[in-house]
Amino acid sequence: MNSKIKFFQSIHFKIALVFALVLLITIEIIGAVFVRQLERQNLNTFKQQIELPAYIENSISEQLSNTDTKAANKKIKAILSDVNNANITEIRVIDSKGIIRGTSSVNNQSIVGQKTTNEDIKKTISNNRSYDQNVYDDKTNTRYYVSSLPLLNSSTNSSVAGALYMRANLESVYASINKITLLSLSAALVAIALGLFVAIVISRAISVPIDEMKKQSIRIARGDFSGHVKVYGNDELGQLAGAVNNLSVRVEEAQDSTEADRRRLDGVLRHMSDGVLATDRRGNVTIINETATDLLSSSSETTVGTSILDVLHIRKDYTIRELLESEEEIIIDLSTEANELILHAYFSLIQRESGFISGLVCVLHDVTEQQREEQERRQFVSNVSHELRTPLTSVRSYVEALSDGAWKDPELAPNFLAVVQDETERMIRMINDLLSLSRMDAGTSKLNFEYINLNELINYILNRFDMILNNPDDSQPSKTYKIERIITDKDLWVDIDTDKFTQVVDNLMNNAIKYSPDGGTITVRLLETHNHVILTVSDQGLGIPRKDIAHVFDRFFRVDKARSRKQGGTGLGLAISKEVINLLGGQIWVDSVEGRGSNFYISLPYVPYEGDEWDDDSENS
Repeated sequence: MNSKIKFFQSIHFKIALVFALVLLITIEIIGAVFVRQLERQNLNTFKQQIELPAYIENSISEQLSNTDTKAANKKIKAILSDVNNANITEIRVIDSKGIIRGTSSVNNQSIVGQKTTNEDIKKTISNNRSYDQNVYDDKTNTRYYVSSLPLLNSSTNSSVAGALYMRANLESVYASINKITLLSLSAALVAIALGLFVAIVISRAISVPIDEMKKQSIRIARGDFSGHVKVYGNDELGQLAGAVNNLSVRVEEAQDSTEADRRRLDGVLRHMSDGVLATDRRGNVTIINETATDLLSSSSETTVGTSILDVLHIRKDYTIRELLESEEEIIIDLSTEANELILHAYFSLIQRESGFISGLVCVLHDVTEQQREEQERRQFVSNVSHELRTPLTSVRSYVEALSDGAWKDPELAPNFLAVVQDETERMIRMINDLLSLSRMDAGTSKLNFEYINLNELINYILNRFDMILNNPDDSQPSKTYKIERIITDKDLWVDIDTDKFTQVVDNLMNNAIKYSPDGGTITVRLLETHNHVILTVSDQGLGIPRKDIAHVFDRFFRVDKARSRKQGGTGLGLAISKEVINLLGGQIWVDSVEGRGSNFYISLPYVPYEGDEWDDDSENS
């Protein structure tokens, strides 16, 4: 998210502000030191200017030693009046007793003869020390320099004869200092303004490359690698700008490589026949391909982020830790009443070079058909074993009986040999049927297609069954039946293998005869509909229970096992019929109601043709 930075939050402003503050503080410190030093120097100069000559102090000391007070005071007044210093406001002379003996102020002569109240003067007289200070007069708003000096006795130079009090106006000194301070402040403001301008220029020189690098970084984050940062110099910022440009190129190359790898991975996952799921360390799905969503009847939106235990419905049997540690191959049965689905799940770890496990990959392989074929194979072996064991057992029993002497019995021997022959022929028929199915399963069964008139072929087959009815085999019990033909008058020409199709019709007719009651009617219909020809064989037998209809065309399946085996069936006739019809490009199915007979249907593709075209071809030839 790229939010606009306010000016006061920008590095441009911060650099200028910091530079200006540093300059301001520096100038203020220098100015303060300079003004303070100037003030001290000017005050020292001022003090030197207002110092009284030594002879004046000596003269005053002599007068304070004079016993004639009146004459001395008069002389002190004269001495003070001779002092010509415009900086001095007032000079007072005080004797050792604290009595004011004279003042230079014309308007303040009344204090002469009074005792001083000034504490500094008292300290000067008592301590023989000078005191000075700057004072501020609130009444006149004027600053003064006040000094109190001890005056020594002129004869001894050891005892204090009095004190000299002097007050001078400092306004001229501070006026000069204020002018210099104002000038210094003006110069500081000008320097700050110039420094701020320089700081802005410098900060801009720094912030502009940084801002360009920021914009380029934002473009890189958005996936736009077209821009480049301008390199303004060979300093650190210039090197950083070059590094950002190199980074942009490297990231673009890495992005292109990653995108190409991702597209290849997506293409591989999309076209894989197996389902693939990838998870994070917690077992939540992060990647799933279309095959996996189809197998699991889900979508990537609902699956991503969900635990793989819930996606595969194995939470009750496994934990994520068990899948990570064992990497087992498991069988997952997701079959429902409407759909059978068995998956083989292979698990593999997503592991870094450091050994850290960051996830899990699961490959789902649909083994439903394999499981079904394996079950059918086991069932087929079981059925073949059972079907062959029964006649072999019967043959062995009769052979043993003959070996035990039954061959000498003129009545039993022929019957036993006849049974052995029948069971042997039954096994031969079964083996031939199995070989036919094996060739069709392997795709090695050859078909000899020819264009024939289906009406004539059906009539030919039915005529054979009528002939069998009229000339029954003496060795088989006779059963009477009637064949009703409902065949369209239109000639139906189809491209089929005549021998194999005849075998299918024979199977359907034999079954109809076997399971029809004595004297029943078998109806055969042949008609054309929707570019197909439909052949129907209907009987009036016991019918097929609803639960068995779906298995009628399974190998070795019998609705009435005892009766079928008694009548010599192998249980492979309808299975062979279905395989043949499928090879011919057609379909076969059954419709039956238990107790009311069965209807077997065969549908073959049919393309009608105009007879005139054949006539024209024959004439041209």
